[in-house]
Amino acid sequence: VGKTSTARILAKALNCPHVKDGVPCNSCEICDGISAGNDVDVLEIDGASNRGIDDIRSLRANVGVRSMRTKYKLYIIDEVHMLTREAFNALLKTLEEPPPNVKFVFCTTEPNKVPDTILSRCQRFDFSVIGDAPIAQRLGEIAVAEGFEVAEEALELVARRARGSMRDSQSLFDQLLAFSDGSVTADDVHRMLGTADDDLLVELFRNIVDKRPGEVLRIVDNALAGGVQAGELMDQIIAYSRDLMVIAAGGETVPLSAVASRHRATLAQQAATLGMHSVMAAFQILASAKSQMFRSTFARTILEMTLAQLSLLENLSAVSDLLSGRIPSLPAPAGESQSASLPDEKKNAELGTESVQSEHVVPAPSSPQIEFRQENAQQILQQLVARTGFAAAAGLRKAHALAISGPNRVDVQLDPTYDFARKTLEQAEHRSSIESTLSNLVGQAVAVTVQLVPDPARKTSDESPGDGQRPGQASSDSEAGSKVTAPAPAGSVDRPQNRTEQRRERPRKPAPDPEDAPATNLMTEVDPSKDAFVQQVIDVFDAKVVRITAGPTVKTTQGEAESSESDV
Repeated sequence: VGKTSTARILAKALNCPHVKDGVPCNSCEICDGISAGNDVDVLEIDGASNRGIDDIRSLRANVGVRSMRTKYKLYIIDEVHMLTREAFNALLKTLEEPPPNVKFVFCTTEPNKVPDTILSRCQRFDFSVIGDAPIAQRLGEIAVAEGFEVAEEALELVARRARGSMRDSQSLFDQLLAFSDGSVTADDVHRMLGTADDDLLVELFRNIVDKRPGEVLRIVDNALAGGVQAGELMDQIIAYSRDLMVIAAGGETVPLSAVASRHRATLAQQAATLGMHSVMAAFQILASAKSQMFRSTFARTILEMTLAQLSLLENLSAVSDLLSGRIPSLPAPAGESQSASLPDEKKNAELGTESVQSEHVVPAPSSPQIEFRQENAQQILQQLVARTGFAAAAGLRKAHALAISGPNRVDVQLDPTYDFARKTLEQAEHRSSIESTLSNLVGQAVAVTVQLVPDPARKTSDESPGDGQRPGQASSDSEAGSKVTAPAPAGSVDRPQNRTEQRRERPRKPAPDPEDAPATNLMTEVDPSKDAFVQQVIDVFDAKVVRITAGPTVKTTQGEAESSESDV
């Protein structure tokens, strides 16, 4: 916005011999030369065309030459961000130690592309965009000076189209005046830009709010037939949704970008009907459709499908209020009793299904049902198992103690063998469910942590004599041709690493007669409840042995039996 013009004004202020309080006279020979762009001491360089290192080397060679008739020599480099990295590096040395009579003025619209080493050696001035009202006022002054009659709404349309750039607004306004016959209306602006008028946009969204897709498509068809471009119409609709969001959010002083300010009351009614959530959802749909139109050859189809989708959009604000509880749900029908759902609930409980709970805000703790003390830890644990979900309850059943370690903290202690249960309880959804249930139970917010602490009772049971031995097991087990040892503790499975060594350790005996070989079955050789792997599965999943199905018996000679055992 006037970057190069401001650089010329700065050059006049530095070199004008009649400057007063920093204001040049703008009438001397030096000021006239700078305005015309032919002053030998003020050099304007286009960074996009002279961006290489050779151009910067030529500039550095002339920097040391003193100015011809002015106090300072100025280099105005426009679009400086277009210089190459090598050119910036060559210019850096000159910026670090510039001659006393040389000034550099850099102009850019993308300062983020200028290296930090350059920015740190410059004094930076950021120009903000110009508001629509000052632009419209300036265009009105130009129209009066040129003898044209321009409607106020037309001036506002041109100002909005310029998006804060005075130069772009004047270029567009010049084209508009060139095709006019002395008077300019809003329809002339829409016809030149290929956009829809404000009344069409308001009518279009009125039918979207009323959920009438047929009328929406009819309006779009008439607009496109009248010369409106599909891409321009999509941009206007997106800007209109932005205006609805501004009004729904209470931005009374924020200017509108799609329609004139006289339509603010109508937009307020539409925003109140749709609600903020629906407006935001509509914007997301429109933005996605705009991206598809950019790389598609059937822009009209995408536009019509998108607007039809908007006209069928539900009121998401009402849905949000219903989910949050601000709108009471409808009562159950009179003929339907609460007990009708009991069989399904019982069936779900038997199957162990866990209902999926949506994320919600944890309500404030109610009055305590159990006092939060260590003496009540076992009772609290039992209540947690009964009230939490299936997965969390299964993990809590493995806890051998509940330790209250602080006024608002409790530790769930698990034996180190229950690592799967620990991982389950540490999941975010399960921990949140436990903390919410515990807070309602004790009447205060409590943080839950999971610790691995050896279970003394489990350790004593593991060290008891005779543990792991099958009933009726004797030293004569070696006579069956296999070596049986006591199973490992729960949580570990002891399997031989080398089958060759296992065969080598077996005592061999003369092969019996095939008719006298006993029938063997691997499923009945070991009690499953004493098997370490089976015991681990029972502990982790809180399972129990319901039935043992024996496999077919095999009657073989010693050599064949030995081969079968090696394959198990």
